[in-house]
Amino acid sequence: MMPVTEEGRVRIHKRGVARIRNGHLWVYRSDIADVLDVPPGGITTVCDERDAVIGKAFYSSTSQIALRFLVRGEKPVDESFLRRRFQNADALRRLVGANPQLSRRIYSEGDLLPGLIVDKYGDYLVVQSLTQSADRLQPFFASLLQELYEPRSIIFRNDIKVRELEGLPLGQSSMGETPPETITLADGDKQVDIPLLGGQKTGAFLDQSENRRAARRYASGRALDGFCYGGGFALHMADVCESVEAVDLSAAAIELTRSNAARNQIQNITSIEANVFDFLRERFSMGERYDTIVLDPPAFARNKESLEGALRGYKEINNRAMRLLRNGGVLLTCSCSHHVSEALFAEMLAEAARDAGCWARVLERRIQSADHPVLLSVPETLYLKCFILQIMY
Repeated sequence: MMPVTEEGRVRIHKRGVARIRNGHLWVYRSDIADVLDVPPGGITTVCDERDAVIGKAFYSSTSQIALRFLVRGEKPVDESFLRRRFQNADALRRLVGANPQLSRRIYSEGDLLPGLIVDKYGDYLVVQSLTQSADRLQPFFASLLQELYEPRSIIFRNDIKVRELEGLPLGQSSMGETPPETITLADGDKQVDIPLLGGQKTGAFLDQSENRRAARRYASGRALDGFCYGGGFALHMADVCESVEAVDLSAAAIELTRSNAARNQIQNITSIEANVFDFLRERFSMGERYDTIVLDPPAFARNKESLEGALRGYKEINNRAMRLLRNGGVLLTCSCSHHVSEALFAEMLAEAARDAGCWARVLERRIQSADHPVLLSVPETLYLKCFILQIMY
């Protein structure tokens, strides 16, 4: 296993220095003055144009984000340093009461471990190494995870396309026991199937765990779970609703929802394979109405260039949902596009309500679960926005 060592130096321009001193962790390639003896994925010392040390960072030779900072100043980055970061991440999960069997244990920049994702599913860990540095250190990180959690196996889901920006190959591998395709775990009082090897993200949407419980508090009557994936919101709402329709375009997602409903002996969930946009339009034209609607779509804005089109899509789908709700009905609506700020999302929702001829009263503003910690100075760590609205006519 390659030792953890610092290599070379990178000098950055004033704009990059200011960005780091303001609390961000990233320096873009356009702010690099020169690079001296730093390999792809190396841990390096970063200096200003006068050679004063700013801190230590992960270096990427291909990404537009050339540096991801680990620490300010001269503090050495070695095995002990990284072990403490892992221990601190674990301590935070205990502090916020994260489910020890079903939670995110390391959240990249949110845990000051840029490029590394670790999710815990019972006795299994799923790891994503998103940058050259995380990929290079993967064997060492795996040893730390074995030391901290003693998992039956560690699954490396390095099949996410963002790795291509780092010039890294896509693929899956594992260490330890051969992992199963799917495991079943408790999510609150529900038993859910987790597709470890083929599911979306790392197998489940752990970032919505607290929002699913919030949905249960507000849900009633006839409910709709749009973009349901495995039916996480539907399962939690079913206990307090007369009926729940779970809708998703993916046949695999609908089959997973049906399996989860059957496993929990829930009989008032109807799983429907359909395009959610079209489904809402058809239900409205049929004169159907709902008391509760959940919208948890995929990210519509993958980059800044797609922001305008994404906001149109969000407005359209939320407008349709608002028109379908009865007076006093509840809409829980989300955006996981970090390019869509909470302010933009709120403005879009207000416009959607205006065009639907209703008022939207905010019951709660929520974000991702606490096991996905947010750094105030790194807005990219806050990507999930969730509004719970009461619709009034």
